[in-house]
Amino acid sequence: MFIKIFRLFLFLLAIQGLHAQNKFTISGYITEKGSKENLPGVTVYVPKLKLGTSSNNYGFFSITLPKDSVEVVFSYVGFKAKKLSLYLDKDVNFNVEMSTEELEEVTISAEQSRTISEETQMSTVDIPIEQIKQIPALLGEKDVLKVIQLMPGVQKGSEGSAGIYVRGGGPDQNLIILDEAPVYNANHLFGFFSVFNGDALKSVELIKGGFPARYGGRLSSVIDLQMKDGNKEKLHGEAGIGLIASRLTLEGPIIKNKCSFLVSARRTYIDALIYPFLPKNGKAGYYFYDMNAKLNYVFNDKDRLYLSGFFGKDKFYLRSKSTDTESKAGLDWGNTTGTLRWNHLFNSRLFSNLSLIFTRYQLGIESQEKYGTDYYNLKYVSNIRDLGAKYNFDFMPDPNHYIKFGVNSTWHHFVPQAVVVKSSDPGNELNNKSAAIDTYEGGIFVEDDWRVTSKLKMNVGFRLSGFSSRGDNFVNPEPRAAARYLLGKDFSLKASYALMNQYLHLLSNTGIGLPTDLWVPATNRVKPQQSQQVALGLAKDLKDQNLTITVEGYYKWMKNVLNYKEGSSFLNIGDNSDTGTQNDWQDKVTSGKGLSYGAEILIQKKVGKFTGWIGYTLSWTWLQFDSLNFGERYPARYDRRHDISVVGIYKINDHITLSSTWVYGTGNAITLPVASYVIEQHVVSGPQQPQLAGYWPYSAVSDYGKKNSFRMSPYHRMDIGIQFHKKLKRCVRTFEFSVYNVYSRQNPFFYFAEYDRDTKKNKLMQISLFPILPSVSWSYKF
Repeated sequence: MFIKIFRLFLFLLAIQGLHAQNKFTISGYITEKGSKENLPGVTVYVPKLKLGTSSNNYGFFSITLPKDSVEVVFSYVGFKAKKLSLYLDKDVNFNVEMSTEELEEVTISAEQSRTISEETQMSTVDIPIEQIKQIPALLGEKDVLKVIQLMPGVQKGSEGSAGIYVRGGGPDQNLIILDEAPVYNANHLFGFFSVFNGDALKSVELIKGGFPARYGGRLSSVIDLQMKDGNKEKLHGEAGIGLIASRLTLEGPIIKNKCSFLVSARRTYIDALIYPFLPKNGKAGYYFYDMNAKLNYVFNDKDRLYLSGFFGKDKFYLRSKSTDTESKAGLDWGNTTGTLRWNHLFNSRLFSNLSLIFTRYQLGIESQEKYGTDYYNLKYVSNIRDLGAKYNFDFMPDPNHYIKFGVNSTWHHFVPQAVVVKSSDPGNELNNKSAAIDTYEGGIFVEDDWRVTSKLKMNVGFRLSGFSSRGDNFVNPEPRAAARYLLGKDFSLKASYALMNQYLHLLSNTGIGLPTDLWVPATNRVKPQQSQQVALGLAKDLKDQNLTITVEGYYKWMKNVLNYKEGSSFLNIGDNSDTGTQNDWQDKVTSGKGLSYGAEILIQKKVGKFTGWIGYTLSWTWLQFDSLNFGERYPARYDRRHDISVVGIYKINDHITLSSTWVYGTGNAITLPVASYVIEQHVVSGPQQPQLAGYWPYSAVSDYGKKNSFRMSPYHRMDIGIQFHKKLKRCVRTFEFSVYNVYSRQNPFFYFAEYDRDTKKNKLMQISLFPILPSVSWSYKF
């Protein structure tokens, strides 16, 4: 595979020299003035020739033009545009610094700025980090994934959770990557917050369909998050204090304009707040923390090195002690990632990035009980660990072609479950461990963003993916295609097709409500998941109003999606060394098919005093398993017919910012009993049970109908917030007051049926989590 990449590399170098006669290249890096932070996605446009390109994820751009006098315009949302005029008669290396200052006297035309109607890619949303920080959030904790939930095509999980369901896919079908490292569990506090601290992030991109060939391994979405590089000119920082957590970010130069660092940390203090109110003989608590760190070094114009990492953990603990008994219990889970990247510029048109990637997710449950001399200890562990490498290239021979190609390989190490029980009674001891599984996943890809004519632009790509696990080998071709055709000024028709394969499965039991989901590999018995998605849409830019409007329809079919069999769960999976029996996870699951289709509308405004968006989704999602629901298809739990989100942010002046969100969604599909049969038995009192005289005990047996045939009540909620900014001598202070669920809507978290012995009828009971919740927070930026 590496030999093929090398041959393609030599071929591109050879044709480049032939093609470049009488043409010259302007290339360089685009950074933010005052920090030297790389800026991805900056539009580079030549008005005279009506040609353009954009900077890549590392801020590098390259555009090849005929020998002539040229004017190049650099523009980026929220930044002052910059112009370069020169006579091009040789290759030019030009590094651009862009300022965030407002530029009222210069108007950037539609052709000069990046427009969604011009882009080939569809089903993609970029969310400015500053916008994320201004949106009101649960308990004041700004959350990237919660903001993504407000986008069309994205369904949220249960009340308050950070679960994401994109175009009918499950949470396991989202590729969430932080500086190229996959994050397997992106949740804090049992799913109510995500692990991503917005203070450490530079950009967030969501891709829902039409996936470029460089992405693979998941079916439904890509959430690509990039950390800040760190200020290369001077020390900066940001600190924040909220109701449940505090955070601190520091960034600055180690060697000015050459080497910089970033450190960002956050921790809750729920455990510290409740500790004084707990009895001395019983303590309980919960906390989470996360930390982002990054170091980068610029060797010269051709070589740059980046080292970044993420460390996060949640821990719940319980301890109690009395005269002759003592008990301890704990639950913890966490992610660790690390990425080492080397950027190398072979020449002005060929950029490369080599990445070495580490990621690990681990879950642990522990319980200890002691009664005098007797004891009982239980320990449960599950984890997945990855080591991977990527080598990707960007080749820009001329403005009509932007070619990307590369190769990647990942070693996965799974420990699905290990349960160890030790007891003073040997009969209660257990050593139930599932054997560790080592697998290998790889891929090779090539894609070309090709400007066919002045109106037609295409992104054509191909990915070949492979997977090996315990002698089971899978190789799958994955064609990708996207096209854009200009129907008029700032108005285009778009279409895309993508075939995706996923070689990792997540065993999830929705009745648990804890992070006990297990990652397991595809096998000969449990095949890889596969999806095919087609999409068609319209994109319109209204430059006068700074609005973008997209309308998209999609149709996605999936196969080999996984679910537990009826009555199965994550418990008792593994090899029982005491009994010699095996409880294989493959015996507890069933494979089936999925289907999702719908339409989405997004109206978005990213710049100006008033920003925000309106999103609407109409969708259907169906699942079908031979061994579930009598083999008939049924709606997925998070199938929502209608989903609406309205987000508004208004900057009154430099000191006050108002924000509000309103969301509405059709209720989740759940399964409830349609009938219950009550068994009663009259107990006659006797000398040994006088207290039971005249007591009629009962038990109810429920009869369930079709799966997910009941709809919960619709979900809707409004949040509001106001921020007060004040510039002090050495910092800018922001005070925020926000209210979650302003009108205290009692949204259902779950339902259950309760039998009333008096009426001898079942009552449907609803549990709701969050009423109206006000919160305050302070932040300081220096």
